Amino acid sequence: MRSYRSVSVAVSAVVFCALLGGFYGRSALVAQDQIPEQYKVFTAALGAIEGTYVGTAESDRLVYSAIIGMLQTLDPHSSFMDPRSYAQMRERQEGRYYGLGISIQVVDGEITVFSLFEGSPAYQKGLRRGDVIARIEGQDTKGWTSDQAVRQLRGPRGTPVRIAIKRPGYDRLIDLDVVRDEIHIPTVRAAFMLDPSTGYILLQDFGENSDQELGRVLRDLTAKGMRRLVFDLRNNPGGALDQAIRVANRFLPRGDLIVYTRGRVANSDQDYRATQAGDYLNLPMIALVNRNSASASEIVAGALQDHDRALIVGETTFGKALVQSVYRVSGGAGVAVTTARYYTPSGRLIQRPWDGTFDEYLTYTLREQDPGRAHKPEELKFTDAGRRVYSGGGVEPDRRFDGPVEGFNPTRFGRTLFARNLFDTFAQRFSRAGDRRITAVPSTELRELTPDFEVTDAMVAEFKQHVEKSRLRIDEAAWQQDLPFIRAMIRFEIDVDLFGLEVARRNLSREDPQLRHALTLFPEAEALMRLGDSPPARAAR
Repeated sequence: MRSYRSVSVAVSAVVFCALLGGFYGRSALVAQDQIPEQYKVFTAALGAIEGTYVGTAESDRLVYSAIIGMLQTLDPHSSFMDPRSYAQMRERQEGRYYGLGISIQVVDGEITVFSLFEGSPAYQKGLRRGDVIARIEGQDTKGWTSDQAVRQLRGPRGTPVRIAIKRPGYDRLIDLDVVRDEIHIPTVRAAFMLDPSTGYILLQDFGENSDQELGRVLRDLTAKGMRRLVFDLRNNPGGALDQAIRVANRFLPRGDLIVYTRGRVANSDQDYRATQAGDYLNLPMIALVNRNSASASEIVAGALQDHDRALIVGETTFGKALVQSVYRVSGGAGVAVTTARYYTPSGRLIQRPWDGTFDEYLTYTLREQDPGRAHKPEELKFTDAGRRVYSGGGVEPDRRFDGPVEGFNPTRFGRTLFARNLFDTFAQRFSRAGDRRITAVPSTELRELTPDFEVTDAMVAEFKQHVEKSRLRIDEAAWQQDLPFIRAMIRFEIDVDLFGLEVARRNLSREDPQLRHALTLFPEAEALMRLGDSPPARAAR
């Protein structure tokens, strides 16, 4: 039930990742006697609509829509946030809030859980993806908006909320009392050893605690024998600029340029350098990126590539190099206005050009990439050691390996299975062996699985029936071609539901083609690290 699988929400993810950077400047206050003529035109038009329009005209909706339209004439990342969106953005940056620890969306008029944080109050009570919250405090939620549900579910820490959930396989609603608590939103979502010497870290985005989380897991993996690292930045939409700088600094020596910005407003021209001696300068690294890696993750990948510090493997990244300053405006709303561009240490501007309507720009991740894209002469730049890199559209990998869907490159049919959440909904017919958090008795016995379960041929056949019932026509040739992907996703989504994301990632790492290919490239990564420490590279710094 992951929302990033739809185009509309993918666009929202791009807008969120645009909230990169420091909060330059202060909110501008314009005195009444300085209001220009254009403002008078706007207020006159607003007054005419409010006074004469035949239907209902809500002032806040009119103003919000006008601001959105105004910002859409600028670039794809200048954006308006209503009070709810602004509060959500701040929560995401701060990494915490008070509530149950779930994310919801409305599906067929029902409040549906599409993700939850492990260890949260909701998780401890046994909620899982796909559950429908049918009642809150005795009120039927059918037809509610997600805003209505959020207002009821959140509240002071330590206070209870009564809910009733509807779950497939149960005849009756399941009543639960869940006590609200502080919810921490982790950005390092998985960290483990791939083999006795290779560590793996998945950084999902950049929040206010990302550097601390990363430092903690790096120390843990080092204690377990890590001597080389796979740093997974795939599907990372970005986030806080200061955290991207600190994350890169862990792998770079003091003084190395990490990123620089150039713009119009005061303080927008900044050079950001490593201010600390990195703790992991001699750790061979491979950074995994894909077409959904954007913004702050591109800053990190670009800095590691320009300083010949890590081998970049995967796909060309999204190509978002516009810096937004976030201004809070009246009523708790906010605007993110593009005030600068950022450049990698070699001078690359990796921002992709955009079309007039932004349609082609925002649907970039849904289209196939052109690995042979021609470059203009002025786009050519050089790393510290003299390797060629290019401006003009994302960070291009040192070694390309397509894998847009969890490291796989399935057919259009396979991508449709993934986009329509069919693996997620199939996972709902299984339960974790020994899990007694939900005491209600199912009407049809859910099949219990242990963490070492195998995806059998019978399970694959059952999934095929599940697909047929969804009214999706099965392309037999594509089915056979995508069979390794289908098996891996069945296992992955069941693992996520029953045993947690880290277990799911650990099991998927054995099948992920992009990751498996990257592991064969460590000799090249080790040679690159030595190249980056050569006298010419040090002189370039």
